Amino acid sequence: MNRGRPGNPRRDGRVVPHMTHDLLTALRPLLLAEASAEAPAAGTEPGDLEQAVWLRLLERLEADGPPPDPQGWLRRAVRSEARRTRRTISIERPYGLEPADDSERGPEHLALVAASGRALRDAVRRLPGRCPRLLEALLSPRDLTYREIAGELGISQGSLGPERSRCLGCLRRLLAPEVAVREARG
Repeated sequence: MNRGRPGNPRRDGRVVPHMTHDLLTALRPLLLAEASAEAPAAGTEPGDLEQAVWLRLLERLEADGPPPDPQGWLRRAVRSEARRTRRTISIERPYGLEPADDSERGPEHLALVAASGRALRDAVRRLPGRCPRLLEALLSPRDLTYREIAGELGISQGSLGPERSRCLGCLRRLLAPEVAVREARG
């Protein structure tokens, strides 16, 4: 056991030194100032440098205990992390496209669109009278004109608009409970 260093015993019997509140309180303003000064030249955020240095200090405390000169150690650690960050940035290359770019639809979006389409087509098939055929023609990927739809259904082109409105009203009433149930579940 290391009797000279304060700390907490671990399961393997080694003593892990802890950072005292006084050490943290004393080093924090210096770390903030050093990280703020080095970050712009390193091409990073001061908070990122701070976090890296705190991590190095924790690793140091576990391995060797507190540094004999905490302020000097901290200044050297900040500069070292800034150099490491500059090296990393110099060899990193940006993606051609950002990975989180939503301009191309991902598999999740495609699956949701397909499921919505299936649900809509199922609801259309449950409509009364000529409504299923009319709405299928309107939803057709062939992008039919009103004249073509009227000819296909054997009705006048003038009655197509009112018929479409009536069918859409039926569809809204049919889907209203399903939409309300889905929204209630979250």
